[in-house]
Amino acid sequence: MAWSLYVLRCSDDSLYTGVTTDVARRLFRHAKGKAAKYTRSRLPVRLERSWPVGSRSEALKLEHRVKKLSRQRKERLLLCDDLRAFLS
Repeated sequence: MAWSLYVLRCSDDSLYTGVTTDVARRLFRHAKGKAAKYTRSRLPVRLERSWPVGSRSEALKLEHRVKKLSRQRKERLLLCDDLRAFLS
């Protein structure tokens, strides 16, 4: 099962980062207010970017690293095709 890391832009222009095995399903749940407490009060949300990352363990490690980035670095990350190279 392949995991993905994704970034959503919320209605207040904040960025939310998460991991999933099915980005479309997870986005649908976010849009319905059923996925994360953070996004529930910031609807609507839109998918900005997702990257396939492999295993669950790797996805969670990368998610942690992305969540620690500054807003400015997260915005630059959204333009990047190679997630791992950006974070190295």
